[in-house]
Amino acid sequence: MADMVGKALRVLSLLGEYPDGVGLSELARRAGYPVSTTHRLLGSLQEQGFARSDPASKRYALGLRLFELGQRVSHARGFAGVALPVLRALTEQTGEPTLMAVLDGHQQVYVHSVQGPRQIQIRGEPGRRGPLHCTAMGKCLVAFAPDREALVETLELAGLAPRTITSRAEFAREIATVRSQGYAIADEEHEPGIRAVGVPVLGPDGHAIAALSTAAPAYRMSVAELEAFVPALREAARELGAVLPR
Repeated sequence: MADMVGKALRVLSLLGEYPDGVGLSELARRAGYPVSTTHRLLGSLQEQGFARSDPASKRYALGLRLFELGQRVSHARGFAGVALPVLRALTEQTGEPTLMAVLDGHQQVYVHSVQGPRQIQIRGEPGRRGPLHCTAMGKCLVAFAPDREALVETLELAGLAPRTITSRAEFAREIATVRSQGYAIADEEHEPGIRAVGVPVLGPDGHAIAALSTAAPAYRMSVAELEAFVPALREAARELGAVLPR
């Protein structure tokens, strides 16, 4: 067992040297293992989210599970990262918390959260996962994803709150609206009493590499007041788009 764990860790370490992915044969050669053994190890790593594969290119790369764990350690030790100064500046403008998330399959992973000065505010713990269909950031990640149409057609539209969109046709219209206007609103759709506005952080190809949102209790913030934060959110997203890794 210890030998297999050591082999899996070696494969994982080697994957880190190939940010754009690597083929099975090359990885097996570098690891010094038979192709069959390497394939089996990759299968186990994929099952746990530590590795991922691209069916089109047949290349393997690190999975977001490593990022989730790294974010938990980073958050606990207070590492700032390149994004936090931008998020802090945004929170200073809005007076409300700023959250950031990335897409992973049919979910979003929260990567940063900056709290505002108010006593009651919304939190997004780094490393946690959340739904896409009923959150402002999730809608942005779907609307500007390279596989947008597939996500619209296959996402589970679970009714998590009374105002959650559960109709496939209505969800498709919502995503088209988000893509057209460049921002999303979640009006008590994920949890009762919580509203949020989100924008995508776009790469050069026009696809979302992340999303930002400002969230607040519904009793304190109307939809119109949240929409007034869109220009500041967009400016922060432009800054992040220039510094975040692709």
